[in-house]
Amino acid sequence: MPALLTLNSGSSSIKFAVYLQKEEQLHEVASGQVDALGPKASLIFKESGVRHQTEIGKADHLLGLKAILEALKPVLGGEYIAGVGHRIVHGGTLYAEPILLTGAVLRALDDLSPLAPLHQPPNLAGVKAAMQAFPEAIQVGCFDTGFHRGHPYENDTYALPPKFYEDGIRRYGFHGLSYEYVSSYVQQHYPDLKDGRIIIAHLGNGCSMCCVRGCRPIASTLGFSSMDGLPMGTRCGQIDPGVIFHLLDKGMSADEVNTLLLKNAGLKGMSGLSNDMRQLLASDSPDAANAVSYFVSRIRREIGSLTAANGGLDALVFTGGIGENAWQIRDRVCSDLDYFGLAVDPAANRENQESIGIGRTKVLVINTDEQRVIADALVSFL
Repeated sequence: MPALLTLNSGSSSIKFAVYLQKEEQLHEVASGQVDALGPKASLIFKESGVRHQTEIGKADHLLGLKAILEALKPVLGGEYIAGVGHRIVHGGTLYAEPILLTGAVLRALDDLSPLAPLHQPPNLAGVKAAMQAFPEAIQVGCFDTGFHRGHPYENDTYALPPKFYEDGIRRYGFHGLSYEYVSSYVQQHYPDLKDGRIIIAHLGNGCSMCCVRGCRPIASTLGFSSMDGLPMGTRCGQIDPGVIFHLLDKGMSADEVNTLLLKNAGLKGMSGLSNDMRQLLASDSPDAANAVSYFVSRIRREIGSLTAANGGLDALVFTGGIGENAWQIRDRVCSDLDYFGLAVDPAANRENQESIGIGRTKVLVINTDEQRVIADALVSFL
């Protein structure tokens, strides 16, 4: 039977998963990533719960994909890759639903690269490499912005003349594949939240929060680009636009300001140490402590904002690398928020259990699976 491959291509890594369809069900048979693309890349390969790491040396996206294919041959047992599904961060106003990727579509998506400069170019590089590596397979793009296209107008626009909205200046939101998986998971496993007012906090190197009612998107902390809202690993998050004009007036170039806000701000910039939350939590540096405190503070403020946008709060869900693993962050976020019904069981929280709340508002920790969302979408094209 044919196999399906899902890819999440970043600037320095390619995450992948492989699925076989048996009795109309998708079964993941292997997953992993090519890490540290460049002169010293390595392949992390997981199969049947066993993890292997192999150094593959110098590799770009195409060579990384070839390494993945070689590792998959014993697993596939002669089966061929019939379709490749790709995470594409930005679909703009044109693309929300999964779509077959053609030359014309790729050119349109490349035009959106300035809106997600850390993500869109490597996403598209991964698509082009996959087209070379798997020329007979269909290639399907799934969009992180697609989930948010159902926002009410007031949560989708800026206070600008309407022509700017029509020209595409609007709040796109991101991490939509993660939000789609998590909201669907909640619907399936927590029927009492079928129509619930839920905030999902996707916290990782990239961070955002959104509120949903059932599976319907209401509002997001991210907007036109991938730089708004929460502070992230290297991105500043919310900032007064006047700061940007001030820095330009002081002599910084537009490129220098862009690099500052994208690559040298956030947790890394504030701490002067790292964008890795594990290192910051383990550090005794005052700057690291300040970075963590600011991170937590912004999450708490957005809980208030999103609760208002959604007319209340029935559940708070943590997901993403930090959200799923950093119990200290979850504890600090929920501390003294009993007026929102938020409180956590210390033992359950430290053990990263799925349900950790002890107040009237559910608090959940759900491992996201964006690859599964892509695979499910890919099936419909075969």
